[in-house]
Amino acid sequence: MKNMIKRYGCFGLLKLSITLIRSKLLYPKARLIRFPIDIRGRKYINYGKGFTTGRGCRIEAYPIDGKSTTIIIGNNVQINDYVHITGVKKVLIGNNVLIAGKVYISDSNHGNYSGSKEDSNPLVVPTDRPLFSKEVIIEDCVWIGEAVSILPGVTVGKGSVIGANSVVTKNIPENVIAVGSPARVIKKFNFVINKWERL
Repeated sequence: MKNMIKRYGCFGLLKLSITLIRSKLLYPKARLIRFPIDIRGRKYINYGKGFTTGRGCRIEAYPIDGKSTTIIIGNNVQINDYVHITGVKKVLIGNNVLIAGKVYISDSNHGNYSGSKEDSNPLVVPTDRPLFSKEVIIEDCVWIGEAVSILPGVTVGKGSVIGANSVVTKNIPENVIAVGSPARVIKKFNFVINKWERL
């Protein structure tokens, strides 16, 4: 108890206790939900045990088919302040994932910009362009740094680290560190010598 008072102060500990009670009443499987939080389409979101959020998070699910669970969050996932997750097809976040603050994860865009026949016309108002969606998968034990954006169609492999301010536009393999905009792999973990090696 002394350590808790030292860490949070008396008033901070009281606030934390109230937040914990409120979390358990509204989100029974969660460990701690810090308020305010903006959850839209709650019935299309599935979260696992031990879910923890920071303040100001926005999680929104708008299934294209009007009925599917579009955001699936595994066990012991921690997201920090001002994380924004949007799912219209599927965003899957595995177990034991740590997400820093101000991260954006989305499986969709207003329109298609891939260079195909289905591309969106730039003269159409952006909100009127048909939604384009590709699944996003973040596998177990991933750590996503501050202010990262993860865009539609991306898989981030198990055990990988995404460095701060990166924009992930393509798949990231397992057990690597990726940084930059667009993100590229700079290190891989060598299990034989138990070290991260620069590529």
